[in-house]
Amino acid sequence: MGYQVLARKYRPQRFADVAGQDHVTRTLLNALTQNRMAHGYIFSGHRGIGKTTIARILAQALNCRAEIGSAERPTPEPCGACDACVEIRQGNAVDVIEIDAATNRGIDEIRELRDAARYSPARDRYKIYILDEAHQITEAAFNALLKTLEEPPAHVIFMMATTEPENIPQTIRSRCQHFSFHAVKFDDILAQLKMIAAEEAVTAEDEALALLAEAGDGSMRDALSIMDQAIASAPLEDGRPKLSIEQIRELMGSVPNTVFEKLLEAVAAAQSATLMEELNLLLNAGHSPLSLARQMVRYLRNTLMARLGGEQTELLQISADERARAARTAMLFTEEELTRNLQIVLRTFDDLNFRQEQRFHLELGLLKLIHAQRLLPIEELLSAVAGGASARPAATGSAPRANASGFRQASTPAAAPTHQPGGWSATPSTRAGASPEPGGIVGRSAAAAESASAAGAAARDLSPFPAASVQASGYASAEPLTEGALAVAPEAKSAPGESLNADSIRQQVAAALAADGHGSAAQLLGNGSWRLESTSVQVSVPGIGKKMIALTVNAAAEKIVRQELQRLGAPTRFVVSPGDGATSGGSVAAAPLAPVGSVQEAALQHPMVKRAQEIFKAEVRSVVDLRQK
Repeated sequence: MGYQVLARKYRPQRFADVAGQDHVTRTLLNALTQNRMAHGYIFSGHRGIGKTTIARILAQALNCRAEIGSAERPTPEPCGACDACVEIRQGNAVDVIEIDAATNRGIDEIRELRDAARYSPARDRYKIYILDEAHQITEAAFNALLKTLEEPPAHVIFMMATTEPENIPQTIRSRCQHFSFHAVKFDDILAQLKMIAAEEAVTAEDEALALLAEAGDGSMRDALSIMDQAIASAPLEDGRPKLSIEQIRELMGSVPNTVFEKLLEAVAAAQSATLMEELNLLLNAGHSPLSLARQMVRYLRNTLMARLGGEQTELLQISADERARAARTAMLFTEEELTRNLQIVLRTFDDLNFRQEQRFHLELGLLKLIHAQRLLPIEELLSAVAGGASARPAATGSAPRANASGFRQASTPAAAPTHQPGGWSATPSTRAGASPEPGGIVGRSAAAAESASAAGAAARDLSPFPAASVQASGYASAEPLTEGALAVAPEAKSAPGESLNADSIRQQVAAALAADGHGSAAQLLGNGSWRLESTSVQVSVPGIGKKMIALTVNAAAEKIVRQELQRLGAPTRFVVSPGDGATSGGSVAAAPLAPVGSVQEAALQHPMVKRAQEIFKAEVRSVVDLRQK
């Protein structure tokens, strides 16, 4: 006999030899012991995981000449030595008929099968029909088989193997026992490959066998087929083939996962040029964009699973080194970012299947990973709206003019403060007893409003001042501000070692959050009442519910707060809870605190604004940006 491939040579001949399908083999062995065999079975699952193999072993067990419990057959496993077992194993048994349903799928073939099933077995106990790829049988053919399958002769057993059980009619499935096979675990495939390597006298590195097991993707047959190919291409060392990881990667056309680790490190650092240079090296080395996208999808999936369950999670079916690599990459991103990255790369992979310029689409897809990091999480937007932090929409009509005090004021009393990109304005209430209007400086009493004319005279000689570049808030303008606009450079954070009190801690934490991009959390905590205790820091946030607090102060923001508290020497345990704004016991209830480096903070800290607050006895509720682009 000529050479036999590994997948056939090491095909299991006993239930105990089948890897990864214990739930199926245990049930069938118990059924054989109790003599509770059904007349119809459906074996479904991934390719190459043992569906047809178990059907053949079951056929041997049913027709085995030896009795269960005898010396030749102490267990329900087939003896493997009688004529029936040998003939079934060789594929020439008269009473075990294997039919390729992909080619014998019509109603005529099924009618012939149905007619033949009426006759008793030629020699063995049962006449067994194994229908491979059963989902390809036509609907009419299934209908022809329906009555026979429902009330078959006592000597007939049907076994159907399929990868698409949903395509088998429900009327057929309801008349059979359905076994859903599992994908074979990575460890089971790796153990089988090591055993075969020892049997075949092949010298193999552990990393090489792990790569073969991972390439199998849950299919034992796929892994053995790739191993067969790798042994054929391996160089000989002392007369024995030697499998190395470099040789297998070259054979499979794959790249090491260290490459994808570097790519995602460049994504995390927002280094677009580095990302494109690494990709260019891969493409110039001959790797196809489609193959790179497929491997990156797999790597991102493993990274996401490492982020969810840790390095040792069962969700990762890879080697120990690859687990550590995936865990390192997972630390660079949040769960939301990894989910978004995986979605982008999956869509890019789909696009590459029907696009002409595959390289351009792959480059575009990887650049999207960097650009997507600049997106603002939806919870920050929601919390900003709920907290009243969003600016008022722009009002229609003519632009407001500066009044005598240097503040912008709407041209008519009914007009809302106008929002213009690049600048900001505050509109004081000019009517005695006016209700507070969001976006303006609101007088607290009629006396304050009546003193506005005197204050205006004192402020007439105050001239507009130039704009300052504010980098921390994302605003930058080289153009001068329009008349009456205000902008001031942000106040620097206080250094460690200053007097430790609730107010300084509040400002430092809010500054750290704002600098790290958590503007909503910075504003929410900055507007709260802080109380410093011996073992914890208590923060009471008025007007905000528990659910909104949880959305705004998320895990990333909480980590920054704890780091800043540790840096300041304060207790790292802090509690944020809803409150009514009342203060007690040394707590600090501050006026609304704008994010450090923002235009709002620059306006609130400017001497002119502070002087105006003293004159009007007023409070600044919000600041609107009015500078022209």
